[in-house]
Amino acid sequence: MVLSHFVVSHSYAAVDIQHWQTATGTDVYFVENHDLPIIDLSVNFVAGSAYDQPEKSGVAGITKYLMKLGAAGLTDEAISNQFADVGAGMGGSFSLDRASMTLRTLSSDREKNQSLALFNKVIHHPDFPEAVLTREKARIVAGLQEAATQPDSISHEAFMKAMYGDHPYAISGSGTVESVNSIGRQDLVDFYQRYYGAKNAVIAMIGDMTPAEAKTIANNITKGLPQSEKAPALPNVQAITQAVEKRFAHPASQSHILMGVPAIKRDDPDLFPLYLGNYILGGGGFVSRLTAEVREKRGLVYSVYSYFNPMVQKGPFTLGFQTKKSQAEEALKVVHQTVNTFLKDGVTEKELKAAKANIIGGFPMRIDSNKKLLAYLATIGFYKLPLTYLEDYNDKVASVTAAQIKAAFNRKLNAEHFVTVIVGDAKAAQ
Repeated sequence: MVLSHFVVSHSYAAVDIQHWQTATGTDVYFVENHDLPIIDLSVNFVAGSAYDQPEKSGVAGITKYLMKLGAAGLTDEAISNQFADVGAGMGGSFSLDRASMTLRTLSSDREKNQSLALFNKVIHHPDFPEAVLTREKARIVAGLQEAATQPDSISHEAFMKAMYGDHPYAISGSGTVESVNSIGRQDLVDFYQRYYGAKNAVIAMIGDMTPAEAKTIANNITKGLPQSEKAPALPNVQAITQAVEKRFAHPASQSHILMGVPAIKRDDPDLFPLYLGNYILGGGGFVSRLTAEVREKRGLVYSVYSYFNPMVQKGPFTLGFQTKKSQAEEALKVVHQTVNTFLKDGVTEKELKAAKANIIGGFPMRIDSNKKLLAYLATIGFYKLPLTYLEDYNDKVASVTAAQIKAAFNRKLNAEHFVTVIVGDAKAAQ
């Protein structure tokens, strides 16, 4: 999206987002922009890995992936060739909460009509061919076996399990060797029919089309989807009330460390104070407190970071770093001290002013293309955020106070209750 379709200043960016529902109950979010002869759209389904069954973990991800590898009698090669023939591209993403299918196409009639027809075949009539499933299961199992030796993968899996326990967010999106081997074609068919329905979908669109054309496209997408009921709501995440520590031996030269707790839902009123505060704590790269204390002053790490990942239910606050095994305990101590000082004292006005300037100053770059704006539209729609979310963004950032940051962080974080996972731990290796 070019900047001519925005009014950008130090405080806000206005985007004309149109919203409606199709006859099948699907929410549609649309921004009209005729600057380029391109259409971008995404269909987002409540079909992430949190909707897997533990014994069949991996079904959600494999279902999404295999949809474009065979549909309506077309092979994966035929699908790729037909998209390439009109210069279109199909993609998507997958997370704990959602699975999305995306399309970029030229808006000229031949290219648009052919790519949309093919896109609809993929999402309406996936074949899930047995031969392709067998091939992909072998590839996935090989990847899982490799990941089981990698400290980053080991730490992430252990971290999510320690934080979320029996909650669906603890289910591995990649599955396990055992669960993937147990998956059959009917599992994919059943998951598709249950979770890829029109009532479970949100459509986001931006580009060279009128609202009437956008409505026709949305209707054609949704009328061919399964008419299943909405997915059940995910359960609430239980609070962690005491420290949890997991240590794993590993031959890696460094300790890989993750720390955190379940912290924030997407609609949490503390979202902006937490975002600003975390920029100062560990999200701002070389200007963050954690970098200053752990790297610059003591040379214990090359990088250290933290972030909040808001989701439908409480997503994690994650703090991560790598350090020499012999320095792990010292680094952990410094990190805890830095977080506790942050919680006790809050941020300074100088830090807050600099963080606001960086975030607000960089905001236009976050919405300067159709692709970037499409991602925001999808997030707004999927998480039912206000239509004015982008328009209000910089004003929300600018209005955050130091007192709000301190209060929000103390509501969400207690360093004494952190989950800590250490892979490549010197103590575990002894």
